[in-house]
Amino acid sequence: MTEFDYLYDELLRKILREGVEVENRTGVNTIKVPSHTFEFNIEKEFPILTTKQMFYRQAIIEMLWIWQMGSNNVLDLHDRNVHIWDEWMVDQDGIYRIYEPTTEQYDPDKEVVVLDPLSAPLDNLNAKLSPKLDENGNVMTAKSMIKGKNIKEAKYYGIEYANTIGTAYGYIVNRYQHTKNLIDTIKNNPNDRRMVKSLWQDEFLRTAVLPSCVWSTEWDVTKNKINLMVHQRSCDVPLGLPFNVTQYATLLKMIAHVTDKEPGTITYSIKDAHVYVNQLNGIKKQMERVEKYNSLSKLDDSYLETLKQSLLEQQKLFDKDSDEYNELDSNIRIIDMIFNPTKTELILNPDIDDFFLFDNSKDLKDIKIKNYKHMGKIKFPITQ
Repeated sequence: MTEFDYLYDELLRKILREGVEVENRTGVNTIKVPSHTFEFNIEKEFPILTTKQMFYRQAIIEMLWIWQMGSNNVLDLHDRNVHIWDEWMVDQDGIYRIYEPTTEQYDPDKEVVVLDPLSAPLDNLNAKLSPKLDENGNVMTAKSMIKGKNIKEAKYYGIEYANTIGTAYGYIVNRYQHTKNLIDTIKNNPNDRRMVKSLWQDEFLRTAVLPSCVWSTEWDVTKNKINLMVHQRSCDVPLGLPFNVTQYATLLKMIAHVTDKEPGTITYSIKDAHVYVNQLNGIKKQMERVEKYNSLSKLDDSYLETLKQSLLEQQKLFDKDSDEYNELDSNIRIIDMIFNPTKTELILNPDIDDFFLFDNSKDLKDIKIKNYKHMGKIKFPITQ
């Protein structure tokens, strides 16, 4: 297990121990703590979660989509076989549709009034939105575009934002040339105390489908090491945090590489660290894996080998898609991690000295993760 595994597990337990259940815009309650901060040294260990499988290729491609490509176009992710932003993509008609989290009875004819995000004043983005009128002055309505899912709400962003997430994330990075300016400053003025890159720009919040969760980074160079502070306004801990930590660790190592510096520490600050109530079963299973790893680590090798062989025999009795098989698989993986511990590494192509020339295709030819082991999959529901 990694240091990040234990930091992550500590946060999950803190949320369950101290958290407060609250309502939110999604309709699925969360259990939250108001803030949490942790720090880790990138030189010592690359932070990646092992208590469940982390799809790091998708995480790194999403980071490059934002910080290298400066894109808000979800089709750019589709080209790379990444679909994590599909639920927040504006449809071809310029309408963003929000769906009910569960559908007991599908109603394809259900219509909702389309709202106008620009009707909210800049100083009150939570104000009640007005209906969007079409060119004839009629109120626009929308139906579901996903078979089997009932539409809950709809907003009109405009045809110009079709297939995008609006003016968020990569859109802001590109508009303000955040990445280029950051690299130039580190190279030419490393002692600058103003290396702050904000994705939270008031004038673009109304047309952002989902305003940036990781909204600010601060960069520091001390003794030729780059240190990074990451600020996150809202954190879905089971789904978002593992991605975000690996993404910003990768970004830090890449920026250090192209500026001829060393990666230092990441200080990670979260406001509203939460789990959705429909994620509780998954996080309890994840915490049980930590306990199991710690307890099995105390046993002698001969016992563990006997236990592993027994588990392998039991696996033969179950279908590979069954919960029983996956539970046995997780236990076998845990034993293997104890027997054969590895140190996960991020390997960058040493011949690339320009951040914008790193391969961002689905193959990620210039960025590799080596020696990654995990304890198996845990599927968490996505809440829109």
